[in-house]
Amino acid sequence: MKISVIGAGYVGLVTGSCLAEIGHDVVCMDKDASKIDVLNKGGIPIYEPGLEKVIEKARKEGRLRFNANPAEAISGGDAIFICVGTPPMPNGDADLSAIDDVARLVATEAKSSKLVVEKSTVPARTGQELKRALSVYGRKSTVKFSVASNPEFLREGTAVEDFLHPDRIVVGVEDETAERQMRDIYRPVLEQSFSCPVHLPASCPSGPDPAWLVTTINSAELIKHASNSFLAMKISYANMVADLAEKLGADIEEVLHAVGKDPRIGTSFLRAGLGFGGFCLPKDLQAFVHLAERSGVDFTMLREAEKVNHRRIDLFVDKIREALWVIREKPIAVLGLAFKPNTDDIRFAPALDLIRRLIPEGARIRAYDPQAMEKAKKVLPEIEYSESPYEAAKDAEGLIIATEWGQFRDLDWERIRDDMARPLILDARNLLSPREMKALGFEYHSFGRR
Repeated sequence: MKISVIGAGYVGLVTGSCLAEIGHDVVCMDKDASKIDVLNKGGIPIYEPGLEKVIEKARKEGRLRFNANPAEAISGGDAIFICVGTPPMPNGDADLSAIDDVARLVATEAKSSKLVVEKSTVPARTGQELKRALSVYGRKSTVKFSVASNPEFLREGTAVEDFLHPDRIVVGVEDETAERQMRDIYRPVLEQSFSCPVHLPASCPSGPDPAWLVTTINSAELIKHASNSFLAMKISYANMVADLAEKLGADIEEVLHAVGKDPRIGTSFLRAGLGFGGFCLPKDLQAFVHLAERSGVDFTMLREAEKVNHRRIDLFVDKIREALWVIREKPIAVLGLAFKPNTDDIRFAPALDLIRRLIPEGARIRAYDPQAMEKAKKVLPEIEYSESPYEAAKDAEGLIIATEWGQFRDLDWERIRDDMARPLILDARNLLSPREMKALGFEYHSFGRR
């Protein structure tokens, strides 16, 4: 099938390249001409493990192209996937202006019938507004449009694998024709009948086939926000228990490990630390709360989950003050800038919020991240950036782990101890073992552990 993907960000680029990987003819369009220029020159504007390999293969086989011309992209696709941003507005509502812009483009540029697929995360009932917009903007045309909702469940850092090996695919449709078209699009994934680039040369891990869940459009839209809001609550709950464990002298890692063994609860996202960030959970939580309030539903528990998350920075700054006594003029190393490991995404990153809190107190920050430093330099040019964790730690009076990159666990910690002015670790992600750090001669602080 010929598919056009509107938006070449984290979701659009993964979606477009993976659809091409499973056999479709895909055009990715973005109004940012510089981004398209980078892609056409063989570069990638984001870091996502495995994505470069997928794009290179799909382009070489002629199934993936990039275009900044919306008319060309829209006219050539049988299905149009909308993957544009829906950032939060000051009041917490999702800004749907980009969705409206795409509706106008599709309605005015389409020369044949189109299946228009919402992939962006949007509040419930957006699909109904999208249908209305397509009708209004296309009132002078005889082209027919059908709308489907297909929420994405891609985790940055594992997005390619998540697309090709999902646990479920949710499609919200209004008729059998749209469902049949969506099933045709995803058939290679449902049947796992493609050559997987993620696990080559080994075979893919065995597991159940993806669940195919067909719902109404309103339900599909609600599923995405409900899922992300629940995960946000799970993280905040773990952090509240961590604070209690710390007061009572318990070990939060032991507590959460045992709690997560209950199959009704599970271990995923049940982890204490600096809190959640990124572009999805904070934004979706706010949008869900506002949607509920407008609908007359009291979602106080989500408000509290948000408050707990905001307090994590305050609590950790208190730990830093307690450990260092005086922060002013002291060199502090910060390892990790991305909101999570295996990505270069710094949007709503707790690490950056933490640094912004330390700068007014006079801290001399030296930061390192394996992938996110170039993006961080644009928003935090006033701090120093290091070429390695060891350079960041040299002569530092404290070292903060702000993102749980796996490679930080395997650093030469004896070397770091010897190079630091004071062997003090403030682990905001509970990445390291307190016992091992103490044995190495570090003073070690974390969340929910003695």
